[in-house]
Amino acid sequence: MAAPQRLFDIRRVIGGLFVVYGLILAVTGLLDSAQEIQKAEGIRINLWTGIAMLVVGGAFLLWERLRPSDGPTSSNASASSGEKE
Repeated sequence: MAAPQRLFDIRRVIGGLFVVYGLILAVTGLLDSAQEIQKAEGIRINLWTGIAMLVVGGAFLLWERLRPSDGPTSSNASASSGEKE
C-alpha cells in the first residue's frame, strides 16, 4: 500500500485519537485531588478510563500494524475508471 493511503487508514486515526485522549485522561487521573476522588466515590475514574482508552487505542494500532490493508487493486482501479467515462 502506498504511504499516503496508509497514513489515513481509519484504524490509525481512531487508534491515535484513543491513545492521545487516553494519555490526557491517565495523566489527569494521576493528578486528581483528594476532593475529586471523593466526589467519584473513591474511584479514580479518569485514571481507569484513560488506561482503558490506551488499551483500545493500542489494540487499533496493533491491528493496523499486523494486518495492513492492501488498498485498491489494479482490477478495481480499472473498473472504477471505466465507470467514470
